[in-house]
Amino acid sequence: MDALQADCAKCFGLCCVALAFTRSADFPRDKAPGEACEHLDGTHRCGIHDRLRDRGYAGCTAYDCFGAGQKISLHTFGGRGWRDAEDGGRAMFAVLPVVRQLHELLRYLADVRALPAAERLHPAAAAAAGRVEALSLGGADELLALDVAAERARVVPVLREASALARARFPRARALGGADLMGAKLRGADLRGAELRGALLVGADLRGADLRSADLIGADVRGADLRGADLRGALFVTATQLGGAAGDGATRLPHGLARPGHWA
Repeated sequence: MDALQADCAKCFGLCCVALAFTRSADFPRDKAPGEACEHLDGTHRCGIHDRLRDRGYAGCTAYDCFGAGQKISLHTFGGRGWRDAEDGGRAMFAVLPVVRQLHELLRYLADVRALPAAERLHPAAAAAAGRVEALSLGGADELLALDVAAERARVVPVLREASALARARFPRARALGGADLMGAKLRGADLRGAELRGALLVGADLRGADLRSADLIGADVRGADLRGADLRGALFVTATQLGGAAGDGATRLPHGLARPGHWA
């Protein structure tokens, strides 16, 4: 799993240049794609990394490249940074979202292989992961020509079946996939085994909610209040989701995920 976790020390600060952001609650200013953030120094390090939220860059603390940054920096472009590239790094920046999506799929497939309830799918998940990993190791031109949506479509059935197997012990679980639950009052709700794929939970009150074994793949939980919530065994939860939500010391997390530093 280490290869699927961001290691900024092995990256050329790609997310600080490639991505655009708009002045909002998450960013204090506008930045165009391909424009280096004013806080990125000459060694590709963030000059305000230890105080990003204090300076208004909450969006940066929630972003996770799933390890794509270091793979592109060290493998795809062989350790040559964007500052030294003839095209100014345009190819590197274009490849970032492609490899990030592939690494996200690898992360989900790793989650499947860690689910005892989905043991019969472990071989299929391993085969899919091998294929996606091989694609992620392609050259820049190959990556830019890749149909990522098609690859995702090949993986989705495995993820869905694994989710169903893991949630089967909750036959009365709520089916809320894609539901608009923006700002919903769900404090203390029993959401064990709920299907929340792609649900809009922005600003939802989930304090003390029981989300054990709930499927949260693609759920938008920005600004959601997860204080005291129980997410043990929740499926396909990412650091990006947690980073965009609010929680505290009483929030119980899925195995392998760290508590965001800004949580109380």
